Amino acid sequence: MAADRVIADFNMSLKDQIVKEKLPNHVAIIMDGNGRWAKQKGLVRVMGHENGTKAVREAVEASAELGIKNLTLYAFSTENWKRPKLEVQTLMKLLVRSLKKEIKTLQDNNIKLSAIGCLKDLPNKAYEELQDVIEKTKDNTNMTLTLALSYGSREEIVKVIKELSLKVKNNIISPESIDESIINKHLYTQNLPDVDLLIRTSGEQRISNFLLWQIAYAELYFTDILWPDFKKENLYKALITYQNRERRFGKTSEQLT
Repeated sequence: MAADRVIADFNMSLKDQIVKEKLPNHVAIIMDGNGRWAKQKGLVRVMGHENGTKAVREAVEASAELGIKNLTLYAFSTENWKRPKLEVQTLMKLLVRSLKKEIKTLQDNNIKLSAIGCLKDLPNKAYEELQDVIEKTKDNTNMTLTLALSYGSREEIVKVIKELSLKVKNNIISPESIDESIINKHLYTQNLPDVDLLIRTSGEQRISNFLLWQIAYAELYFTDILWPDFKKENLYKALITYQNRERRFGKTSEQLT
């Protein structure tokens, strides 16, 4: 009990260091390390994904409690379809089970679920369950939780170019009118602000085709923690690091002050 109290006090002290007025508006997380976590424990890879859902709950609840308005999780990339068939099937079943299980948490915390990516590539069962939860939570206003599923940023950008090219061809828009705002309106993330903080777990320091346009000025935070071990205090640490950085957006420090 004493140890639990020490841990609770430590977590609270980290949380107390976070300045509510300086919270990022949009946090995105590359949830990496499920397979390595399972391997380290002598378990099959799917057990890593199973335990990764607990970390998802921790991140979502912590973000909602703090008042972060937008949280985007990289759940399944376009490249992940190349993984062993059994692992992909298990991930899709896990997605369905998690959506059913977590809808109460979403409703209780007033969280709206959204999704980006080639969603029609999902198995029918997963797609239908996803749309059902999206519909049931569409009026929630505390936070928007976005799942990137069958998502790849290069595919997204190619999609935008094709759509804009077709509009130019049909004289709907002129080439001269194309600017950042027009491109933003054609992205999967058209209803989301740019990412302020990108977190990646597992020690890997790369972006892996995730939100390449949207993270142009995001602060990047890498941690060696494997995703199933990612707790609320790990999110607090990332937020504290973010708040201690100077975000200049191309300006000088003198201009900011």
